[in-house]
Amino acid sequence: MGVEVVSLGCRLNLSESEELRALLAGEDKLVVINSCAVTSEAVRQTRQAIRRLRKSRPEARLIVTGCAAEVERAALASMDEVDGLVANPAKLDPRAWNVAPTRTAGTAQHTRAFIAVQNGCDHACTFCVIPQGRGRSRSLPVEGVLREVERHLDAGASEVVLTGVDVTSWGHDLPDLPRLGRLVQAVLDTFPTLRRLRLSSLDGVEIDPLLFELFASEARVMPHLHLSLQHGDDLILKRMRRRHLRRDAIDLVEHLRERRPDLALGADLIAGFPTEDEAAHAANLTIIAELGVVHGHVFPYSPRPGTPAARMPQTDPATIKARAAALRSEVARVRVDWLASLVGQPQQVLAERDGTGHAQNFARVQLPPATPVGNIVTITPTRIVEGLLA
Repeated sequence: MGVEVVSLGCRLNLSESEELRALLAGEDKLVVINSCAVTSEAVRQTRQAIRRLRKSRPEARLIVTGCAAEVERAALASMDEVDGLVANPAKLDPRAWNVAPTRTAGTAQHTRAFIAVQNGCDHACTFCVIPQGRGRSRSLPVEGVLREVERHLDAGASEVVLTGVDVTSWGHDLPDLPRLGRLVQAVLDTFPTLRRLRLSSLDGVEIDPLLFELFASEARVMPHLHLSLQHGDDLILKRMRRRHLRRDAIDLVEHLRERRPDLALGADLIAGFPTEDEAAHAANLTIIAELGVVHGHVFPYSPRPGTPAARMPQTDPATIKARAAALRSEVARVRVDWLASLVGQPQQVLAERDGTGHAQNFARVQLPPATPVGNIVTITPTRIVEGLLA
């Protein structure tokens, strides 16, 4: 049996895992875990995956890379199941794997192609270890992005997602300091046949005027914005060392929806951050409905060693768990109402391999049997079945 790559965590990891599969194609009896360290739970899942894969693949070399391989290097290296670690910054370097440098990335493996346009982060959020795992922000130049888009389109991808650790910081390290809007415009201009372009999690304060205009008016940019929001309370946002306040997020979404009423919003939210009292938790809850968050990623806070937040007064674990459940419940309530509003409304759906697909607003839709994978089809849903339009 050849190489097996297991991807944990973010969309950037997913993109990099596809590159790893291509880079290591032909390697015999190799398992690679592309790990995540964003929370203590993510590290626990990495350890769990290591143990599970060792049991299922006892004959294979088991190598760990990714953020946990940086942040938890000593702990993971000491696990009996692990044969070695590859540093996260080096994981796409053929020399780190002792393979021929002439090997190139393969073709797209999904109907939706994830393209890493940026890596690393220059910010210092008090809860986050990602800069330790990913390093400083680095941008893929426009020409490199266009080559990647072309490769995936040639391989049949119907949708492209531009992703990274801090996507809206793209260009800060390039000559002339271009902003993300310029990159998105270049992709759209160069590939007029590209039907769908999506962006992963964005920092709202870094959305430049051109990017705002493209979100507001360009049909090929999907009406789906995922914000790195983190919280709805101003004091907690300041203690997180975020660069926005509650009002900033509300104003951004209101102004976008004035131009594009069908915009669907996703958001990352942290429950139980240190010093979060009942009033702060209430503010976190109410921003879900105020913004209309229908794609919510809720993270129970967990202290990461070496971060400033780990030294702050901690919230009780049981309280964190209950507050995370409350946030998820509120997102689910808002999402049900949103899905109900889409019943009877034609949706353009990208057909995927499991018999479902995503509409332009990222609502998941049940498809008729034998719908060709990769096609974009018009579906007018008549009901909601187990959280899916059907």
